[in-house]
Amino acid sequence: MKLRELCHQLEAWAPLAYQESYDNSGLIVGNLDQDLTGVLVSLDCIESVVEEAIQNNCNVIVSHHPIIFKGLKSFTGKNYVERTVLKAIKNDIALYALHTNLDNVHTGVSKMIANRLGLVNTRVLAPKRGLLKKLITFVPKNNAEEVRAALFSTGAGALGSYSECNFSVEGLGTFMGSEASNPVIGKKGVREQVVEERIELIFPAHIESRVISALNSSHPYEEVAYQVVSLDNANQYVGSGMVGELKEPILDIDFLKLTKENLKTDCIRHTELPNKKIKKIALCGGAGSFLLNDAKQVGADVFITGDFKYHEFFDAENSVIIADIGHYESEQYTIDLIADFLRKNFPRFAVRLSKVNTNPINYL
Repeated sequence: MKLRELCHQLEAWAPLAYQESYDNSGLIVGNLDQDLTGVLVSLDCIESVVEEAIQNNCNVIVSHHPIIFKGLKSFTGKNYVERTVLKAIKNDIALYALHTNLDNVHTGVSKMIANRLGLVNTRVLAPKRGLLKKLITFVPKNNAEEVRAALFSTGAGALGSYSECNFSVEGLGTFMGSEASNPVIGKKGVREQVVEERIELIFPAHIESRVISALNSSHPYEEVAYQVVSLDNANQYVGSGMVGELKEPILDIDFLKLTKENLKTDCIRHTELPNKKIKKIALCGGAGSFLLNDAKQVGADVFITGDFKYHEFFDAENSVIIADIGHYESEQYTIDLIADFLRKNFPRFAVRLSKVNTNPINYL
């Protein structure tokens, strides 16, 4: 199998267009045409993980955190980032990262946490805007179904759990071709009237080129009339964090004890507990303090994440319980999520979970 195939599947699941502007997800080191011998999945990519890949004959490391966030101006091995990249290049090991793009899909990192906590009725906590577009086009009625099918095949017309969604209305189109034209219907220099369908459907902005290509290749007209409109709608299936509910209300202290057990964390830093039963839980893998107001707005009883600073705990203002379980601890099961995806899509290919504990934080 080629590295290209692996990248294609990963980016169909967690499109690179969904990553945050500061991020560096995707292929960091490697040749898309290289043959794969095995994949090692890790939370972080550091020197010891590269060594582990070498020992296990894995020439691709898929990590959650990218080893490179900022541009490197030299490769002298003066720090762990440079040493890791150098070691990977010397040993022909490709490095791929699924970071905030995997955070932002509704089946990603936060969903993994929600599942471990047994939450139901889950949804994205802070849906993203500006990721959707709408196509409007006009097709002869007799060709409308063929064009619709071509558009649907690209992934256009998907709405959450539904696919092949579109709106059509019948109307009368007119046109007149010049001497330079080659009309499929009618004659040059004669104004023609054709019963057409106006087809409208939405699609993720990052697949626009595929959608337009499918439209042009399936449409019978020499000149295809269409509009692409950017939408400000929130995409309910892409965004930061998640909110859900417990099947039954539980006392706050008991919930934190269960969280500590289910997420295998040694320590939970939390705000004062009001000693009451709770039901609605908001959460975010990694550093999620920026979502505190979103957690408040949805009426969450508890907000679980990592990396809260001292003064940020005051911002809870007794309206929500902040439970900081640690950055590594909130994301440690991401490697299982990635490995499960790879094994499902490449059942005959070797996928290994890293055994290296990359957590740089220790507790006494």
